[in-house]
Amino acid sequence: MKCKVVQIDAFTTIAGQGNPAGVVFEGDKYTTEEMQKIAKKVGFNETVFICESENKAATLKLRYFTPGHETPLCGHATIGAIFALYSGAEDQQLQIETGAGILPIVYEKTGQRITMNQAKPTFIDFQGDPLALCQSLVIKPIDLHPTLPIQYGNTGSWTLILPVVDATILDKMNPKLSMFPDVLTEMPKSSIHPFSIVSEQEAMFTARHFSSPFSGTTEDSVTGTASGVMGAYVLNHLYKHDQKKEISVSQGKHVKSEGTVLVQVSRDEEVGHQVSISGTATLNKAFDIII
Repeated sequence: MKCKVVQIDAFTTIAGQGNPAGVVFEGDKYTTEEMQKIAKKVGFNETVFICESENKAATLKLRYFTPGHETPLCGHATIGAIFALYSGAEDQQLQIETGAGILPIVYEKTGQRITMNQAKPTFIDFQGDPLALCQSLVIKPIDLHPTLPIQYGNTGSWTLILPVVDATILDKMNPKLSMFPDVLTEMPKSSIHPFSIVSEQEAMFTARHFSSPFSGTTEDSVTGTASGVMGAYVLNHLYKHDQKKEISVSQGKHVKSEGTVLVQVSRDEEVGHQVSISGTATLNKAFDIII
């Protein structure tokens, strides 16, 4: 069986930069097992399948697969799928069914900016051994930020938010993914998202993203979902007196595929923080996969 895959590079306007996502139209043609085989052969951190939704409230349904497993939500693959569907079209307001629920998406023709809401953020404190965590990344405890906490966060999938003192610490990380499940005792399948503050006043940050060893990949270039978690995290811990904030997160220089995610987060004490991410994308190429 032949499957056509379109590569969309998200969070950039330059082909070959940002974060590549495989996009498959007519996803309903494939079984879950076939989707997993396709994603493994594609080899990107995520491949997204565009499907019809049985929910009348949703415009369409997206399913996301790493080379190793299905995941409920992926920011850059969502940006990629919407760009592939609507690039050049008039402005769109959509409701997308995902494994994390039905989420609103806005496509703006001007600038081809795509904004997606994420699920309500939730956090769990890291209770594991900080020394073992540092050893899994080949850094030292002194490299950790002295006041910001280490927390698992979720706006659709779990990641460990790990603040470090500055960007030079990100540069020297050399992750040992096989150690992650034993270190991440509360969430053994979690990814790890270390970040540093570039400018607190200008709300600029830089980050890396290391995959769960169960996903079949090592490092993500520009991570939309984890950046959304970061937005809620910094509103909680850095911008405690702000009602809302937009931050920018640059990522990808360590894998020579750079991009920037804009994150909008607002505080709502009754229903929880509201988080959305924005970015652009560009077409890279189309290719066939045989399964």
